[in-house]
Amino acid sequence: SRVLSTTSLSKVLSGLKNPPKVLLCASGTGIYGDRKDELLDENSAHGTGFLTEVAEEWEGATESATKSGIRVVNMRFGIVLSPAGGALKELLIPFKMRMGAYWGKASSAYMSWIAMDDLLGAIRFCMQNDNINGPVNFVAPNPVTNYEFICALEKVFNQKAFLPVPSSLLKLFMGQKAQDLLLSSTRVHPKKLLEHKFEFRYPKIKDALKHLTGNATK
Repeated sequence: SRVLSTTSLSKVLSGLKNPPKVLLCASGTGIYGDRKDELLDENSAHGTGFLTEVAEEWEGATESATKSGIRVVNMRFGIVLSPAGGALKELLIPFKMRMGAYWGKASSAYMSWIAMDDLLGAIRFCMQNDNINGPVNFVAPNPVTNYEFICALEKVFNQKAFLPVPSSLLKLFMGQKAQDLLLSSTRVHPKKLLEHKFEFRYPKIKDALKHLTGNATK
């Protein structure tokens, strides 16, 4: 598993005569749980549930490296937006078919997202900045509700979302991913990245979607 492999890697690195200066380990904003509209940063308390437990165990697996003096960055990824896969690819399908959809009761839930370009830039930034360690939220500075996300898609594709999709149908087609990505509410702030002056190329959802969907002229 990811936890066992990270634990083993951490122990091996901590025993080296010349260990690496930094270890970057993936994690997720799921560690905060379903928190409605509460604004969360790296100092916020953890939530409860399966995703929280997985993230806690994964971050804890780097303990050996941290104790040995290796700079560890626990990268708490939000929803990574890329047309090549993940949530965005699936959400774009109805819009490309001119059948834009929205999900009713979950419209007020927050989604903490980041464009793939900014994700890669932030990883490089953390690798090169010796002053960054511990948990870091890899999210854009402007989290949006599901409703705001769909509104942005409407503007980018110049069409109206008119098909209401119930939560049960989302779960049928997307499985657990629907609960984790669309139905739970996690409003996360990239406090550490901003404090260390990381510059986001796409801090706003509409600009990110224009770029990622190839509709930059709209």
